[in-house]
Amino acid sequence: MEVLQKLFEEHFGIAPSVVQPVQGQLSASGRRIVRLAGERGGERVRAIGILYGVREENVAFLEFSRHFRRHGLPVPEIYAEDLSQGAYLEQDLGDTTLFEFLSQERSGVTIAAPAVEAYRKVVAWLPRFQVEAGRDLNYKVCYPRASFDRQSIAWDLNYFKYYFLRLAGVPFNEQALEDDFSRLTKFLLSANREYFLYRDFQSRNVMLCDGEPFFLDYQGGRKGALQYDIASLLYDAKADLPPDLRVELLERYLDSLTEVLGAAGAAATDAARVTFMHHYYAYVYVRIMQALGAYGFRGFYERKTHFLQSVPYALRNIRWLLHNAELPVALPTLMEAFKRMVASEKLQGVASAASRLTVRLGSFSFHRGLPVDETGNGGGFIFDGRSLPNPGREDRFKALTGRDAPVIEYLEQQDSVRQFLANVVALVDQSVGNYQSRGFQNLMVSFGCTGGQHRSVYLAEQLAKHLRGSDGVEVILHHRELERPQS
Repeated sequence: MEVLQKLFEEHFGIAPSVVQPVQGQLSASGRRIVRLAGERGGERVRAIGILYGVREENVAFLEFSRHFRRHGLPVPEIYAEDLSQGAYLEQDLGDTTLFEFLSQERSGVTIAAPAVEAYRKVVAWLPRFQVEAGRDLNYKVCYPRASFDRQSIAWDLNYFKYYFLRLAGVPFNEQALEDDFSRLTKFLLSANREYFLYRDFQSRNVMLCDGEPFFLDYQGGRKGALQYDIASLLYDAKADLPPDLRVELLERYLDSLTEVLGAAGAAATDAARVTFMHHYYAYVYVRIMQALGAYGFRGFYERKTHFLQSVPYALRNIRWLLHNAELPVALPTLMEAFKRMVASEKLQGVASAASRLTVRLGSFSFHRGLPVDETGNGGGFIFDGRSLPNPGREDRFKALTGRDAPVIEYLEQQDSVRQFLANVVALVDQSVGNYQSRGFQNLMVSFGCTGGQHRSVYLAEQLAKHLRGSDGVEVILHHRELERPQS
């Protein structure tokens, strides 16, 4: 942490008064992500600090970030770096990912207009990364490969074969499957691969800041085909986008791509789309296989079972593809393996075990009594926030709530609040994992304070933000006193 504080002080000219791990943001790769903040001349300055020991990935991220910003693309500004210690500071873009925003804006299968519009903006930006910025990118810093080539494809396909098919008990003929992999690889490599391939273009790697998308985690980028990234976004398993929305967003992407490529005339536009679609679903399949390999490695092999909660969504995508997307290359053994996967009792068991846990969060005033668990589960947590500093005692906050920025900023500056929330998160995370492993479906967590307006509301909102990014968790949030009719 000391190196991040030093970088912050060197860049902003002040020592940070807040150094706080970003909840839920220790990535699968092992990056440590920290928020730093301080006051400078009456202005609050903030940054995100990263600690990560793989120098090659750090170099790629920093180089790509500066390159993209020179092209006017929305990525974080890099403030400072110390590669010798695997540390750098970047612009703080807030806490709301596209995935979290989608989760907030959906009700069952219905996705509200604001989330759809956010996706439209995201797919419109993608061709500028791939084409405009890809033209003069320094591909020499790419890690671990400079292009999505035969070796890259082989890694992904074998990842799927050994860590998913094998460990899930899906039978297949090894040589016949290898023959299919060879044909699929040859077909994938026949696409134009002279563009920037983001590699992990999915909803958790897009931040929404003031309603606009900003892009992260492109350090694995390399030269490759256009189809891969849009397939990654639209078939992102946990995002679970409806098929009709995928069609709409793909059309939006192709319109933007045509504009960026500068295709002249209707005939050229039609030809470009036909060429794109010829390879598109093959890249959809290979991206899903890469993701399933990751789920299998983390879930079956490392026994981190929450990764298996994404499997049912991926199987749903494969089922749709089997019925709606015919490939121009014959892959009989692979298609048979897919059919066995969607019919597998073991994988159906994974789907059952991965049923969503609904966490009901709320705030309340102790003066009006304790909240009631209406699910019949009869358990959960009630946390008493009355020991924390009370914004309601200050006139400037009396008309505000724990959802308003001045109150949030005030509470985030309090060490006692940060420690309280960290303890709550650790305790609730433990119960969430336990409930999921035992197949429970409901957990209730409530925060009380004197009036149910400031501290309890803030705490419930922060825990909701943390849990909304968790696999297999649905968050329902209510503020009892704020929702009461005003007399």
